[in-house]
Parts: sequence; structure tokens; C-alpha cells
Amino acid sequence: MKLKSRLMLVAAAIVALGWAAVSAQDKQDKYALKTPSGIAFSDFRGYEDWAAVSSTHTPNDRLKVMVANPTMIKAYRDGIPGNGQPFPDGSKIVKLQWKIKKSTEATFDANIPDTFAEVFLMQKDSKRFPDSGGWGYAVFNYDPATDRFTPTKDPTNCGHVCHVAVKAKDYVFHPYQKR
Repeated sequence: MKLKSRLMLVAAAIVALGWAAVSAQDKQDKYALKTPSGIAFSDFRGYEDWAAVSSTHTPNDRLKVMVANPTMIKAYRDGIPGNGQPFPDGSKIVKLQWKIKKSTEATFDANIPDTFAEVFLMQKDSKRFPDSGGWGYAVFNYDPATDRFTPTKDPTNCGHVCHVAVKAKDYVFHPYQKR
């Protein structure tokens, strides 16, 4: 009887360990993802705490908030790109995009973030990206049903081709907004 109880306990422990391993494998580490062009999500670790640059609401019903790393924020505060200087290598900006919905709580007409949709990344590295003004671009779509990000190569997503329109501003659309 004791042997049977011990075997049951060992079997239960093996099942629990196996279940934990499957759960760990199922949990996605977004920082392990890379785009086909080689931009790694891990290069933007900590973006959730970066300072806001600007925001926009687009006709395709997206609320977009741009945040930048300390290198880029310092450059903005030093007058770049308005002073004609380019952003320094190491500058990084992230565009966080949400689908929107009407607020049911506000006493006025207000759109608020609903489902997170994607993250758009720009990274300044003149050596790695000499053919695109020194900037590398990446888009990671987010699927709320699976809580997973996937890199995209979708040509409809704006990258260098889109940003050429603001070449005079070192390929960056959004100015650092007054606070």
C-alpha cells in the first residue's frame, strides 16, 4: 500500500512538472522575437516606461502614442530635428497602437483605447541601416486572443518608404509636443 501511494505521488509530481513545462513553453517572450530584417524586440526592452513624444488618432480608428528612449528624448529637447541636426545613433521611438472605442463613462464625446493592435519600432543605427537614412523599422502585430506578438513584413505598414516624406526631419513624423 505504501509503495502504491508513493508511486501515485511520483506520478502526480511528474504530471505537475510536465504541465508547468507546457505552460512555460506556451508563454511567449516578446523580447525573443525578431523581424526578417533583423530588428529585435529586445532592442526596445523597457519601452513601456519611455517618455511620450506625441499622439495621433488616425482615420482607420487607431489611437497611436509615440514614446522614445532617453537618447531620443534628449535629442528632441536639444532641438533636433528642428535645428537641422539628425537624431544620434541609439535613438529609438515606438508607436503603440490601439483600436478605439467610445467611452461609456465620460460625460462628453471621447474615444479611448480599446484593444491593443500593434507596435511599430524605429531604431537609429547608421551602420546597420545605411540605405534608409540610418533608421531601421519593424512592426509587431498583437493578437489579444492569444496574447502574442508576431513580426510582420506587410508592405502596407509604413516603414522607410512612408518616412521619406519627412526626410528633412530625419525621417521622423512626430515632433516632441509642448508640455
